[in-house]
Amino acid sequence: MSGGLFALLDDVAALVRMSAASLDDVAAATGRASAKAAGVVVDDAAVTPRYVQGIEPQRELSIIWRITKGSLRNKLLIILPVALLLSAFLPWLLTPILMLGGLYLSYEGAEKVWEKVQERRGAGAHGDHGAAAQDDDEAAALDPAEREKKIVSSAVRTDLILSAEIMVIALDEVAAEPLWERAVILAVVAVFITVLVYGAVGLIVKMDDIGLALSKRSSSGVAALGRGLVKAMPVVLSTLSTVGVVAMLWVGGHILLVGTDELGWHGPYGLVHHAEEAVAAATGALGGVLGWLTNTAFSALVGVVVGAVVVAVMHVLPRRGAKAAGH
Repeated sequence: MSGGLFALLDDVAALVRMSAASLDDVAAATGRASAKAAGVVVDDAAVTPRYVQGIEPQRELSIIWRITKGSLRNKLLIILPVALLLSAFLPWLLTPILMLGGLYLSYEGAEKVWEKVQERRGAGAHGDHGAAAQDDDEAAALDPAEREKKIVSSAVRTDLILSAEIMVIALDEVAAEPLWERAVILAVVAVFITVLVYGAVGLIVKMDDIGLALSKRSSSGVAALGRGLVKAMPVVLSTLSTVGVVAMLWVGGHILLVGTDELGWHGPYGLVHHAEEAVAAATGALGGVLGWLTNTAFSALVGVVVGAVVVAVMHVLPRRGAKAAGH
């Protein structure tokens, strides 16, 4: 009887050890998948604050919370099941889908660069900006509840694209894991990244209010900190926007390079990988970092070139054609 009990306890202990090992594997894979999607996460965090610009401060966190719930629905109820089905039955589609996402990211990054160039040249001042002003006027004319609904709906649609990219990148990193582990990892990544992104967005959006409140404190040190936060926020938002553009170009270009390599065209990524290894070997202790920066620079360059081609096709060429037709 006691022998049977000890055998049962041994079996239970073995199951516990196996479960712990599985959880360790899941945690490690989740970390890898989350890190791989970091570039898109930065972009997501950079994009979202603009949706609450011009909103009454007391409504900002409410809107961000509604967008957060929409993002979780996107990831857990739409993207996760579709991604698992694809990985189980059509795994060969993951690379082309991922490359489409890389193409989209490259286009978005290049388009933002193009818009900045156009702004500096003063082009489109009566066209695009006039349309934007009209959209703002229409939004302002809406009932506040309808306006918030429209803002949340637009943000959740944008989030669907970025979330799909995050989830497919994460899935590509753990495609060799068993199905149940893939499901758990993707669910954890979805929740973790959503909380991380929208928690950071909420903090960023309210940072000027926090600074304003601190600036009114009686302590001179705390008040100075508050004033510093208020002054720093425009710089923080501008920097975050720039980092988001760079991240889109880098991640998009890297996805395209790796995708072409996996589909059989080894030349482009082979060249980049060779350059990365050469720099790493030639720079000693800093080789790892400088090698990674080399890979990143080439990836961003690919993102810029490919994105510029798409921007030309989508915007520049049609506009020139319309002007030529007008003349």
